[in-house]
Amino acid sequence: MAHLLTPGPAALAHHMIRMRLALTRNSLRGDKATNLYIGATLGLALALGTIAVAVRWPAHLPLTLAGWLAGWIFGPIFIGGGNEALRPEYLSMLPLASRRIAAALLAGAFAGPAPLVNLIALLSLPVYGLRFGPAGVLIGLVAALTTLVTMVMISRVIVALIGLYVRSRATAAAVGIATGTAIALCSNGWAPVVALGGTGPTAWSEIFVRVLPSGWGVAAVEASWPAALLILLAAAGVIALLLVAWAGLLSRRVVSAARGGVPVRRGGPRPFPLTGGARVAAAKELRAWWRDLVRIQLLATAFSYAIVTPLLLVTIGVWALVPFTGLVAIVMATASAANLYGADGTALWLTLMTPGAERADVRGRQLAWLLIVGPAAVVLSLAGTLAGGQTWAWPWVLGLLPALLGGGAGVVVLLAVTSLVPGTDPHKRGGNPLSTGADETAETSLAWLVLLAVPATALPAAGAVLLHPWAGLATGVLTGLLCAWGFGRIAYRRLQERGIELLNLMKHGPAPRAKASKPTTADLPLRHRIGVTIGYTIAWLPLFPQGIVPMVMKILGIDNRLWFLALHLPPIWQWPTIIFMIALGLLMYGYATLIPMRLSSSSSATAR
Repeated sequence: MAHLLTPGPAALAHHMIRMRLALTRNSLRGDKATNLYIGATLGLALALGTIAVAVRWPAHLPLTLAGWLAGWIFGPIFIGGGNEALRPEYLSMLPLASRRIAAALLAGAFAGPAPLVNLIALLSLPVYGLRFGPAGVLIGLVAALTTLVTMVMISRVIVALIGLYVRSRATAAAVGIATGTAIALCSNGWAPVVALGGTGPTAWSEIFVRVLPSGWGVAAVEASWPAALLILLAAAGVIALLLVAWAGLLSRRVVSAARGGVPVRRGGPRPFPLTGGARVAAAKELRAWWRDLVRIQLLATAFSYAIVTPLLLVTIGVWALVPFTGLVAIVMATASAANLYGADGTALWLTLMTPGAERADVRGRQLAWLLIVGPAAVVLSLAGTLAGGQTWAWPWVLGLLPALLGGGAGVVVLLAVTSLVPGTDPHKRGGNPLSTGADETAETSLAWLVLLAVPATALPAAGAVLLHPWAGLATGVLTGLLCAWGFGRIAYRRLQERGIELLNLMKHGPAPRAKASKPTTADLPLRHRIGVTIGYTIAWLPLFPQGIVPMVMKILGIDNRLWFLALHLPPIWQWPTIIFMIALGLLMYGYATLIPMRLSSSSSATAR
């Protein structure tokens, strides 16, 4: 490191780029490599689609580029404060000004697939400039570079803000609310735009997307030479201001980390009156939910998404989802808590060192989760059903509510011990307090598994409601109790039998696979790995939103077509389309499941 003590700006940037590339190269193993290839492929497809928009539908180019800006803004929030391969704490001992370190880290931030893919998408600006002659192409090229730097800088500033200021329960909850709201807007943000009349060529939405930094390039291409130069100079000035702000935030973050990071929190929920070890475990778990910033942020994300999503549809007069607000909150809250033991780090050794504590620990975690999620879900369900004024929803809400609560309480502990994702101990987390240090891809896959498993526990209750409106209540209570008791029993018995392996997994990570070990998805040929990943990623789209949901709406006679393809077709084609969508989703899930099983069976046969 001696040659790095006083490097010049270009040399330091060069070192940061090499370090970032080395970190990326060394992490490309197994599923991470597959996910990177698939992500880059999908990103490249979206980038080429952006260029196609500039050619065929140029009026929609500002809106398309606003989508890329939204990815840079909300991406760090979605993954808990951003994935920082190069942390500023690593460079705190170098005798350099914070602005030079910030500039070098910015150079390192461009050494990755995401900026490259985004640059390809921004080539739509010079393509759009072809309509205005050679000057438009030249301005479009310059605007593409300035827009890319601006987007990356905005993302870096957001990451720095999260790492510096998210140091309390209130700020963690605020980030969670912003995350849930952003997810809801990504799925249903079109509704308020339509309600406010923002769909015409001169509507306010068209002006809004041009005012955003992503729209400055389009404005520069369309403007005259003097105005275009002013816009580009203003963009360069914004980049300089963002760099100065980022440097200041990084400097304060390093100082904050040196002084001890997150302050000590006092207070919290008191133990509730239960007897036995479950009381102690539940009290401990309640304190963890009260004091852990990651849990607070994830819980706020779940409830804000559940509340904002139906409210967006209310703006266009659709009240069908309002009664199910509490049910959506249960499913999302389960997904946010599916890695309970992984989030606690190596604290599991305390449970394993206490004879017979596994059962009490699992039951205590279930009780704590029910106390946190249950009352809020009940209030949201009752309030939403009353506010919606739709009497047909009462049997569904009252039947599915206990089923989902019991199913969530069971699934959350079952997956916590069967699909654990190792994370960093809470007291060892880095500059971003909302980052657990766990594999983000594995945690996302676990969340998707929960989003499928928890609603599946309510299928008996839903079937009972279809047979008789009020038969679902008894069925929901029974299935909820069975799921909570049965899944919890499986969880604590597995914890008794495999607790040491789980502790070693959290402490040392996955063990290297031997040559004769069971094959995994990472051992598949590249084309099958891509197919399996795409199957697990998008199979839910035809199965649920385009298949099961419109099927239920037709059965119940709900006349709201929304974005469901089948309901926009003539009546004679609606049921065939619904059946096709459900079959397509099941086939995709079947492919993603059977291909690895086939590999496993063929490998076993070869070994014999």
